[in-house]
Amino acid sequence: MAEVAAEQAAVVEVCQALGRHLNCLGSENKSSRRRALECIRAEVVERRLSSGVRQGVMSALLRPLLGAWGDPAERCRELAICTLAELLRDAPRPHVALPHLMPAAVQRLGQPHITEPAEELRLALVELLLMVVDICGAKLASYLDDMVKILQRTIVDPFPEVKKKSCECAAKYAKWTPETFHMQSESLIKPLMQTISHQHSKVRVAVVRATGTVIQYGNGKSVDDVLSHLAQRLFDDAPLVRQAVTEVVGSWLLDLRDRYSFFHKLIPLLLSSCSDEIAQIRELASDYWRKVGLQWQQENEEDLKDKLDWSAELSVHYPVGAERPGLGCRELMFRNLFKILPAVSRDITDWVPATRVKASDLLIMLLFHAEDHITQHMELLLSTLYRSCSDEEKTVVQNSVKAAELIGTFVEPEVFLKLILMAIEKSACTAHLMVLGAVIRGSSAQALHPHLVTIGAALALPDTCQVSAKVEYLEQLLLCVQILITVCGRQCSEINLPLLKVLVTILSMTSDRELENKVEKTVASLAAAEDFENSLGLYRLHIRQMIEWVANTQHEWTKYSVQHLQFETIITQSGPVLGDSLDVVFPVLINCFQPSKDPEVRLKLFTVLSKLLLNANETLNSQGQFSSYLETLVRDILVPNLLWHAGRTAAAIRTSAVSCLWALLHSKMITPEQALGLYEDLMPKVIAALDEDSKMTRLLACRAIGAILKICGNQLDPDQLNKLYPELLKRLDDSLDDVRIAAGRTLTIWFQCVGNDYDRLHYKSHIEFLYRGLLVHLDDPESGIQKVFLDVLKVGSSLSPALLTQEIEAVKHKHRSPYYCEQLLRHIQEPSGVAS
Repeated sequence: MAEVAAEQAAVVEVCQALGRHLNCLGSENKSSRRRALECIRAEVVERRLSSGVRQGVMSALLRPLLGAWGDPAERCRELAICTLAELLRDAPRPHVALPHLMPAAVQRLGQPHITEPAEELRLALVELLLMVVDICGAKLASYLDDMVKILQRTIVDPFPEVKKKSCECAAKYAKWTPETFHMQSESLIKPLMQTISHQHSKVRVAVVRATGTVIQYGNGKSVDDVLSHLAQRLFDDAPLVRQAVTEVVGSWLLDLRDRYSFFHKLIPLLLSSCSDEIAQIRELASDYWRKVGLQWQQENEEDLKDKLDWSAELSVHYPVGAERPGLGCRELMFRNLFKILPAVSRDITDWVPATRVKASDLLIMLLFHAEDHITQHMELLLSTLYRSCSDEEKTVVQNSVKAAELIGTFVEPEVFLKLILMAIEKSACTAHLMVLGAVIRGSSAQALHPHLVTIGAALALPDTCQVSAKVEYLEQLLLCVQILITVCGRQCSEINLPLLKVLVTILSMTSDRELENKVEKTVASLAAAEDFENSLGLYRLHIRQMIEWVANTQHEWTKYSVQHLQFETIITQSGPVLGDSLDVVFPVLINCFQPSKDPEVRLKLFTVLSKLLLNANETLNSQGQFSSYLETLVRDILVPNLLWHAGRTAAAIRTSAVSCLWALLHSKMITPEQALGLYEDLMPKVIAALDEDSKMTRLLACRAIGAILKICGNQLDPDQLNKLYPELLKRLDDSLDDVRIAAGRTLTIWFQCVGNDYDRLHYKSHIEFLYRGLLVHLDDPESGIQKVFLDVLKVGSSLSPALLTQEIEAVKHKHRSPYYCEQLLRHIQEPSGVAS
């Protein structure tokens, strides 16, 4: 009692000492009020008062100091706030001040409009309120309305520091008063969500954490109101914000009272953090997820008893290097997958790229946990992957491919192949092939083996392998074949024919050199799977079937047909193997080269045929059987296409035919007997080509005539020779020097073909005409041309030296430079020349 009396006396003494200063608080003079508050603070703070005395002094000063909160002078308000804060901090029973303190705080902070203009003082008031929450704790429960009214305003305060302290205050108040807080917790959700996108990352962190605590200790129904906002914060540029979201969602999944109702909404948020770019956040999310799964497993142990006994066994081909999630995590995912998957399917095609990337990351996590339970969701999954594999974002495509691989790992091939191949047969696209390749890669050779024939047949269908010539599509088609070879290895021998058809189709439809190289390597890999040394072994095994495959539609080929391109690819890629299959190749060639067929098809085939003839010993004649088809080539293919028809296209075909003839003659496979037998059919058409508008055609025709003459030698009769040289003489006046030179060299061969049965006297007029035509060109302005014709005449002088001498003497005086005439005369007069 004595101690209490002493404390009361001390309180009276202090109050008497402060009486004058308290009176000055009502002064109209600002300086007087400020000095009074400074003196009060000094008296209260600097004097060492016992806790009981401090409690009494606080009670005495409470109302005057609260009244000073409304002082017009900012400094006075600051002193009043700081003084009261120090009194409350050391008072043994601070809660007695609440009946007066809380209304005053509401007056200053909880009004619709800002009452306290100074942001530093608003911060001081919020810090005071935060201290009151710390020291009063649960005794603030009866002031729920006042606290909520204040926090609703301060959380959206313009000053960032006030926002942060308000969030901290809301979180602590929720923890201290859970029995009553839930009744008003929803009132704080709106201001929190208004502030969650603030420009300062520290404010966003504070709001996220406050939201977690408010809902944890408040009304769980508010989860729906904040989920979309928290999901947006997972895209935040600040790692601390994403970490805060992860912590909040993880704690909800562990401790929220109604968490079972929100599993399907919260799990996607936590798993999204498992793929965060920051390792610390990924580890945090993974740790939370393990705890959540373990806790759920323990809470539902009775339901999982059978699965716990068999959890160690895994019947599927599991991804290499991947750690299998716990049973609780897998079961949680399986039971909520039907709710989560539709939302992921929508988000993976969102217009925002970042959302699509997150959704694709999440899809991998879902499939990895759901394992074989994804079978019942295959239609939705595949339709989702078809869309995401066509995404512009590379990351989305890569994640989609990984997700498809997991489908191949966990789902039976019979299920996914039925759906994917049905989609491909209906309307094949790049995405379909991308998904098919990925599921095959994820599966195993043992599981795929019974379905290889089905896969090969589906890939080789025209509606699959011929549907597009785009490089992207063909690359995916090639990738499917490569994956099949990699996964199934030797088992691909069962389907090497359809796979070869696919590879031939890709080669025929692309002009991309890099892709062509990839196809050639893949053909070699397919051959290696069959134990062949190279791809020729594969072609040797299937070339007849391949030719028959494309020849089935040969009567319908046009420039738009893929089949003629496939045929060209087969005969060019098969190399020496082609020589074994001439009996099936030539009927197709004969049909395709008919004049009634598409001109562009004939042009392309002539180009291919020319290349083959130039290297005939390694292609058409590799087995020495080509000679029996040579006459067929000339009579049924070349001759019909050398006939004159009007139009540029027809002219181009004649050029190609002459070029092909030149390649045939250049290959030296025609014997003299064959050449003589074909002469009457072939030579008139080649002679006609000498008058073509195309310079190349005229040049090749001259060379072809020279080659034919060289093969026939002196076995041609005089009438055949006499019909030929006038046409060559015409070409000596050609506008192209190369044609003139070629014609001159052909005449040289003509002279060499003149045999003993050529009557010089009887055919004197022919010889004179020929000499005169040649002598004219010894006066050509070009010295190179003069030398060529000089050489021609030197060879031709042996035919009738005297007649040539006579012709030279007759025209020598007309030449601008008789040098070459004199040189030719000396050549004729030389003993070797005369003797010849």
